[in-house]
Amino acid sequence: MGNQMLVSDFAQADWCKSSRSLGQNDQCVEVAAVHGLIGVRDSKNVHGPLLVLPRSAFRVLSAEIRNGTHDL
Repeated sequence: MGNQMLVSDFAQADWCKSSRSLGQNDQCVEVAAVHGLIGVRDSKNVHGPLLVLPRSAFRVLSAEIRNGTHDL
């Protein structure tokens, strides 16, 4: 699968806001699943950069976020 196909697939994906983002000064992250991959983007810049992770890596990152590993 080429990068152009993947970008196109994510452009057509059903995105949803992360529950961790709601109500925090418009700092919203959206996620979508395509072909077993998870895309992450800034909801205020839907045509901007896209982080794509395998599901397993996204699960690890999600757990780290929930337990505060990456808090500043």
